Amino acid sequence: MDERGRHMDLLGDLPHIEAAQVRRCARALLRQPLLHADGPEAELLPLLYRHRAVLRRLFAAYLGYPLRVERRFARLFKQRDDGGGRGVSGFTPRSYAYLALTLAALVEVGRQVLLSQLVANVRGAAAEAGIAVSDDPVELRALAAALRHLVTLGVLEETEGSVAAVASGGPEEALITVDAELLGLMGRPVRTSDVDSTDRAGHQPPAVGRVVGVLARRRLAEDPVVLYADLPIEEADYLRYHHRQESYWLDRYFGLQVEARAEGMVATDPDEYLTDLSFPGGSTVARMALLALEPLLAMSKPREVDGCHAVSVSQIRPVCADLVKRHPSGWAKSELANLDALASKVTGLVLQVGIARRVSDDVVVLVPAAHRWLPKVEEKSNAAEPAASDNVDELTLFGEGEVPW
Repeated sequence: MDERGRHMDLLGDLPHIEAAQVRRCARALLRQPLLHADGPEAELLPLLYRHRAVLRRLFAAYLGYPLRVERRFARLFKQRDDGGGRGVSGFTPRSYAYLALTLAALVEVGRQVLLSQLVANVRGAAAEAGIAVSDDPVELRALAAALRHLVTLGVLEETEGSVAAVASGGPEEALITVDAELLGLMGRPVRTSDVDSTDRAGHQPPAVGRVVGVLARRRLAEDPVVLYADLPIEEADYLRYHHRQESYWLDRYFGLQVEARAEGMVATDPDEYLTDLSFPGGSTVARMALLALEPLLAMSKPREVDGCHAVSVSQIRPVCADLVKRHPSGWAKSELANLDALASKVTGLVLQVGIARRVSDDVVVLVPAAHRWLPKVEEKSNAAEPAASDNVDELTLFGEGEVPW
């Protein structure tokens, strides 16, 4: 058996050009599960509609995701698994609460609504749910973030004015148009008829014998770093024994490159199209996080169970302070004004990109993939913030064979 295994090639009957079109559409849906005529990459909708049957079979069979495609929108219904994927960029827990409340409030409004009335309906929904809300600036920014996200998705349209007025708490008014069809696709239980009435066989849930493989593939498709220790035993064993086949199919269908090592697997996109958060980066926080990895890793020995290094959150600030002292000209002065805040941002970044996992309020663990980067420091003659193109070099430690990170 070759690296493809026994999995049927869902693109095998297509000409090369059409197979490339399907993969481009699949990548777009994996990146943005709701595409609509007035949003980003709307030019792909004709291709999505043309290849809708193949795309439905691909997502249903390989990832267990139902897909609905119409001429003016396409909606991929991702299934939330424990620990898989990241949320909306910039969203706080309060933003998610307001997003849910806004969706509940929109069910009762018509095609158009004034912003002030929508806010009042959201607060009414919060009262019914027993959730306390206020006019605190933090609350208003969270509400504004939820409304902006719905505008981005096409569920809301700013016909006159802007939903950003909510954040200021001022008297500014706006007229909002609601797309009822897209609203109906938000957080709605999926029935077979919702997905496709002409291709029902392609949307049956995966057979019981394939469930483990589907769940394991979702982890690779949604998370850049997958540790075997974080997975149920069945999923970890599946990836260990089938990593060559899954590497082939993730590349074939989505253009993802998979690297397998003793502790787990990493899935990356060489084109960075599916990369929602790049690391390393050119900002002070990103560069400091990169340079902090080596001293933080040296503070503890790797755990035998998973190869992770436990680090106290309180140890991160002294490391940042030492980096500032050693390389005084390498940072933005605005970030150095509050070293505690800077250390908190560094911690947040390594958690967000998957280099670290939070164990408790006081402890994080650096995953084996943290060894992937070996920074090369070059002093600059000026104190200005370097541009992104002046980023420190990234050197991969991945070579041939399955060796520890």
